[in-house]
Amino acid sequence: MAPAWWPRRSTPVVFQCAFHVVWCPKYRRRVLGGRIEDRLKQLVREVLEEKGAWLVALEVMPDHVHLLVEVDPQFGIHKLVKALKGRTSRVLREEFPSLRSRLPTLWTNSYFVATAGGAPLAAVKQYVEQQKGR
Repeated sequence: MAPAWWPRRSTPVVFQCAFHVVWCPKYRRRVLGGRIEDRLKQLVREVLEEKGAWLVALEVMPDHVHLLVEVDPQFGIHKLVKALKGRTSRVLREEFPSLRSRLPTLWTNSYFVATAGGAPLAAVKQYVEQQKGR
């Protein structure tokens, strides 16, 4: 198995594109805990697998989500975030009616995304994993 820093392949492209993504529930409500958090993590993993992206780190706080992911540049990070937010919103609001009564939509329209740049992927992963303890 190749190390985490090893470039990925997608015919005919070899790439290493890691992104740190953060998004929040509407009105930054603190609704992402307990069973909702567990189900959200499961859904994120399912979408990433379907879209051919690689999960590096995932942390869910009550009012926002941190994701460190590698994605094929031909697919694009914007398409991946749209798929993640769309699927998770639809499924979570179906399975947890309290989300429908508290929020007109689960997620805000916006999100933050940054490339891992020159930072070692392990350092960014450690940052994401430490967010839960803050």
